[in-house]
Amino acid sequence: MDLVERFVAALEALGLPRASVLVAVSGGVDSVVLLDLLHETRDGHGLDLVVAHVDHGIRPDSGAVARHVENLARQFGLPFELVSLGLGPDASETRARTARYRALREIARRHGARYILTAHHLDDQRETVLMRFLNGSGPSGLAGMRRKTRDLARPLLSFSRRSLVAYARARGLEWAEDPSNLDPRHLRSWIRHEVMPRMKERLSSLERNLDRTRRQAGIQRRALHQLLRHWPELGYRDEAGRGSLSMVVLERFPTALQVTLVQTLLRAVGGPAGVTRLRRALRALAGGQSGLTADLGGQWRLERSFERLVVVPPPAGDEPAALLISGPAGSTTWDGWRITWQEGTAPATQPRVGDTAWFAPASLVVRPPKAGDRLVPLGGVGRRLAVRCFQDAQVARSERARWPVIESGGTVTWIPGVCRSARLCPAAGEPAIRVEVKRVS
Repeated sequence: MDLVERFVAALEALGLPRASVLVAVSGGVDSVVLLDLLHETRDGHGLDLVVAHVDHGIRPDSGAVARHVENLARQFGLPFELVSLGLGPDASETRARTARYRALREIARRHGARYILTAHHLDDQRETVLMRFLNGSGPSGLAGMRRKTRDLARPLLSFSRRSLVAYARARGLEWAEDPSNLDPRHLRSWIRHEVMPRMKERLSSLERNLDRTRRQAGIQRRALHQLLRHWPELGYRDEAGRGSLSMVVLERFPTALQVTLVQTLLRAVGGPAGVTRLRRALRALAGGQSGLTADLGGQWRLERSFERLVVVPPPAGDEPAALLISGPAGSTTWDGWRITWQEGTAPATQPRVGDTAWFAPASLVVRPPKAGDRLVPLGGVGRRLAVRCFQDAQVARSERARWPVIESGGTVTWIPGVCRSARLCPAAGEPAIRVEVKRVS
């Protein structure tokens, strides 16, 4: 099986939906090969590719690399996004990585891209296992990078760097070598160019041993993830990357088991799982009221919400702009929600709570909630505060700020999945607009 066939198999194994994906291209050989392979196999995978490059502003020649990536995207006829961070030459690895992923996730959000594809490969994986061991990681950390997380996918993780370089040369691809990859001040560079070569001189089986450690740790990590899903009493949910468990059940367990289960929950959605902060967070939430939160670092939080423990990821970016629903039919995304509409004939009845609603013809606008929003519930009497409707529907406080609200003429007509207003409710058989609002899974 040649490299292209292996890539097709690896991509299929990820099970990505046929939708928009963001391809992170640094300009190095690995990411250039990833982009080339995705373009070559586009008829099979059916993904809509958006190329993104993050210029950290660490090197003086970084602008030339950005232009090279932009030219590649143009050659393939793909949309291109550039973000310039201006971090300066003294930026640390951690700061650059954090800023890079924040920028990539913001681009992905704007394009409605469900996943960000990165070019991490097998050599990166081995370095990661060794780095995590040196940093005191536990067994789950030694399982290395996962092929797919809540918003990242790594289709090259089983490919060696040598095979990627050979492919690039055979294809005549051009790439830019990052001098910082040779700088021993950076931990990964030091491990790659100084530590591992010296260790392999003494231990010829080093790479095999790292792979074996990763596989054994991976078995344990997968077993814990399966435990969450197959232990019904825990009430595990993963809704758009916000994992949660039953807090009532969790608090019955000894502290060590609580920590292990919540660590597993955090890793399932890509969050930080350091033991010290996690123990502190669980103590802070114990016996608290709904809406209480505890910090985990990196803008991740745990929230106690209606007797559930919810993982709250970092904010997705600026508040989403209002969206006008216009025309006889259409479909679009709004801050992680899929919104579709179609003209039709109103049914005899419609529910107060649901993800579909019918409206008499009118101008409809999707926007975030506002303080003081009120609506008259379908079949109810009097105007009710939207926040009370959210509470009745047990929507976590941390979710409400980015929940879609449908208004017309400045008046709330519907909060999808929460409460339908009596306003603009058409009679049976009348012309109407059917609107459906669902989370992008």
